[in-house]
Amino acid sequence: MSMSIAIPAMVNHTGPPSPHNASAESPSMDSQNYGNETIYEFKAEAPVYDWNPEIQGIILSSTNYASFITPISSGYFAGLFGAKRVVGMGLFISSILNLFIPLAADTGVTLLIVIRVVQGIAQVMVTTGQYSIWSKWAPPLERSHLISIAASGALLGSFIIFAVGGLLCQTIGWPYIFYIFGGIGCACSLLWFPLVYDNPVSHPFIDTDEKDYIVCSLAQQDSSPGWSIPIKAMIKSLPLWAILVFCFCQHWPFYIMMAYTPTYINSVLEANLRDSGILSALPFISGFICIILGGLLADFLLSRNILKLIIIRKLFTAIGVLLPSLLMVGLYWVRSSASTTVAFLVLSPGLSSLCDSGALVNILDIAPQYAGFLRGLSQVFAHIAGAISPTTAGFLLSQNEELGWRNTFLLSAAINVLGLIFYLIFGKADVQDWAKEQTLNHF
Repeated sequence: MSMSIAIPAMVNHTGPPSPHNASAESPSMDSQNYGNETIYEFKAEAPVYDWNPEIQGIILSSTNYASFITPISSGYFAGLFGAKRVVGMGLFISSILNLFIPLAADTGVTLLIVIRVVQGIAQVMVTTGQYSIWSKWAPPLERSHLISIAASGALLGSFIIFAVGGLLCQTIGWPYIFYIFGGIGCACSLLWFPLVYDNPVSHPFIDTDEKDYIVCSLAQQDSSPGWSIPIKAMIKSLPLWAILVFCFCQHWPFYIMMAYTPTYINSVLEANLRDSGILSALPFISGFICIILGGLLADFLLSRNILKLIIIRKLFTAIGVLLPSLLMVGLYWVRSSASTTVAFLVLSPGLSSLCDSGALVNILDIAPQYAGFLRGLSQVFAHIAGAISPTTAGFLLSQNEELGWRNTFLLSAAINVLGLIFYLIFGKADVQDWAKEQTLNHF
């Protein structure tokens, strides 16, 4: 997220491609209309680089280039050795590397990409390992609610980074985005180890009644897969494939919007860095609110037996795909209206967050005891999409900036809808037979 808001300030253009990609300490004021003298002072103090849209796309997507090889192993080891250690180390490594981003960018784009790749691997350890924690802590009837609250933290963090990051770019320079948020991440990782526990049984301060409630509610699910995984049965499982395919398709537009929203606002709406940061942050507020409300609503509908679990999962997924896809496609045709464009950008992630109470949490329904491993597997598909989509967007924008945005939005919406169709056909919400078996194939 830090790179997404910093990159409009790190380059001396976001539009037409340039034949050179070398760094430049003497910035040019020709390419962006920043609109005030404060920006000029910033540009004189912080280095800028001559990266064309293709290079920018590679940099933005580089955190996903090796991430797809990590989720399975990190989820698996989280289940074996404890998610607390895996998540904590991932957070610490990613935060430390964030401090070295400015130095790497100044050294060369190759080193920057390498650090971003390693940083992406560390971040996967965090996103994957947490599902092993939830498989030990979240009662089935509260699962959507609790996971959606946890996921909302990422949206709130993104809002803060974008809102504060734009101001930092305009005042003291883009390198401080990485210094400040990298330092905060290091502090949080140090707090993680003494405060977090892998399961209720090992927690020294939890209320006895609460611990008994959680343990009893998970009694039929709370067993470790050990070193045995029913690989053959998983490969043949269409409900699992429905989730995996959807993860790829849903994360295609997700990574594009995460990476390119500040650039889109900066280039198409011609906003300065401060305003670009604030406007880019607004969509995360709607996502933060809706992901919590979506989890509450899903658990309410389930606990009152208003709708079956599978209906809830598919309904929330359908809404979270169809409406944001329409808004994404519409962005190209409303670009002349800044207020309408911002409204579309704000509404889209809020509606899309309903998927977190739909298909994206469905793994815990069909195979709770393999949650860490399967979450890692789903992240493989998500990170493959994240590696391809911003790079593809960068290529499309390098060909023709105006039509490039249109083609990027159309392609993203089409892929998203195809993933929804596949999930609606093959998705299930009951625990699969292979997830109940006691005699398993060895991994």
